[in-house]
Amino acid sequence: MELKTGLTYTATTVVSDDNIASRYGSGLVAVFATPAMVALMENAAMNAVLPHLPEGSNTVGVDISVNHVKATPMGVAVKATAVLKEVDGKKLVFDVVASDEDGEIGRGTHTRFVIDVERFMSKLIKKSGI
Repeated sequence: MELKTGLTYTATTVVSDDNIASRYGSGLVAVFATPAMVALMENAAMNAVLPHLPEGSNTVGVDISVNHVKATPMGVAVKATAVLKEVDGKKLVFDVVASDEDGEIGRGTHTRFVIDVERFMSKLIKKSGI
């Protein structure tokens, strides 16, 4: 596995009925939901490293700490950019920033771990008793 700091990816979406606070149950207004911002940030981090992982590997999110400082209304595009800032074995730490057309709306850090998908899912199947 050859992961180097500096890998980056930007994920985008448009605020719609599918990702507003009232839809997520995280608020009662029609603005971009904090959980949707977090998901977009995680997606950017996952995609920053995915092409560089060995076959059969992926990553899972284990920690995120963000501030959502500005509301974004319906119909406005939002982007989240993740930059890999630390590689410690299978532990990956990213800086994540979300913005809309008026500037930054959120920022933080996100940690993911590299997993072997087959082994990971095998453990979950045993845990579920299926």
